[in-house]
Amino acid sequence: MKKIILSFMIAGLILSCAKAKKEETIAKTDTEVVEKDAETLLTVNAEMMENAVIYEANIRQYSEEGSFKAFTKDIPVLKELGVKILWIMPIYPISITKSKGSLGSYYAISDYTKVNPEFGTIEDFRELVKTAHDNGIYVILDWVANHTGWDHTWLKDHPDYYTKDKDGNITHTVGTDWTDVADLNYDNVEMREQMKNDMIYWIKEEGVDGFRCDVAGMVPVDFWDNTVAELKKIKPVFMLAEGWEPELMKNAFDMGYGWDTHHKMNDIAQGKANVEEWDKRMAQIDSMYAADDILMNFTSNHDENSWNGTVKERMGDSGEMFAALSYVAPGMPLIYSGQEYDMDKRLLFFEKDTIIKKKRKFFPLYKKLGELKNTNPALHGGKNAASYTRLKTSQDDKVLAFVREKEEKKVVFIANMNKTPITFKVTFTGKFKDYLSEETIEGSPDKELQFKPWQYKILIKE
Repeated sequence: MKKIILSFMIAGLILSCAKAKKEETIAKTDTEVVEKDAETLLTVNAEMMENAVIYEANIRQYSEEGSFKAFTKDIPVLKELGVKILWIMPIYPISITKSKGSLGSYYAISDYTKVNPEFGTIEDFRELVKTAHDNGIYVILDWVANHTGWDHTWLKDHPDYYTKDKDGNITHTVGTDWTDVADLNYDNVEMREQMKNDMIYWIKEEGVDGFRCDVAGMVPVDFWDNTVAELKKIKPVFMLAEGWEPELMKNAFDMGYGWDTHHKMNDIAQGKANVEEWDKRMAQIDSMYAADDILMNFTSNHDENSWNGTVKERMGDSGEMFAALSYVAPGMPLIYSGQEYDMDKRLLFFEKDTIIKKKRKFFPLYKKLGELKNTNPALHGGKNAASYTRLKTSQDDKVLAFVREKEEKKVVFIANMNKTPITFKVTFTGKFKDYLSEETIEGSPDKELQFKPWQYKILIKE
């Protein structure tokens, strides 16, 4: 009998130990899963800004369907291009009242917390965000804080949220032709609070990583400062201002538009300016902005493409060279939807249009440039950017040459910014690899170089 009891006790002890071991294993496994999940979560930080490429997604025109689902399928393709930040043009319902064209403007919003049924459902959008995050890409939404469409419920329920003319009528923004939108009054504290709460919704409930803020300079800086501070209490965010004003980046915004840089590119391409104007612009940036301010470099965006012309129209044969320059110059490069497919048409703004996705010259170029931007510290362009040093040439008004350096890495850019062939010398020494051709080049101050019109080289120190 004692032996039987003893046997049961031993068996019970074994089962107890096994159960404890199993529970320990389950607990450990659950912890490991949680830790693994935490590791895969994307968190906005200064490091990711250093080597990021940003992509502007025009959902309506990106595909024949013009939907979230169609765009989501191509997110892994964007990863191939080195894209780290996805800026999605406004996804909200569009006002019908005073609408322009048959579909209206993305920027005439009727509800800040819903999605445009033209693009799909909120579940479709959530899948887009998840797919982007799974591919290591952050998602920022286009936010329009200066005005709403004329169908927004605020016009009926809170007319005091809006700017009024001398006769007491709600008006569009003074000095613009934006007749399809109603101007918001930032003297109204309640409106500010509601605007902030609508932004919080997308951060807290839908997991987006920040905002690109339309005409940010038209909205009081203190609104941005206070609102972004509240957003950051929820999680770190990336903020892009459609604006150049340095005060925008003092507290609220990480990056602004390099509008004047873009304009210099257009002017040089059209023969209205030379390389000396580029040098003046670089000096201007140093004097106007703090060291941790980031400027976005671009050869196109939705405004430029639809209203001012395609890259081919504005830049002619120099488009490739300026695309490369947008990656190697200080700042963060932008690809607008379709540029990776050599798009050479102005996309309709108020109607349905479609980008033809055929890989030609620019897709492999952007892929190579993206890889270099992502991996070489000499091209860091964020809060702790690589240095930029102009190199002396024998034709400084026609040839741009500079070196970027950081963490013992060095990248040299040399370009003929002229429509005619040129022979010149550059004051750099050492052995370099031509990044695009993979040829080895020996630098020497006495060596003459011959470049074709708009020819450029990106040289990597070996």
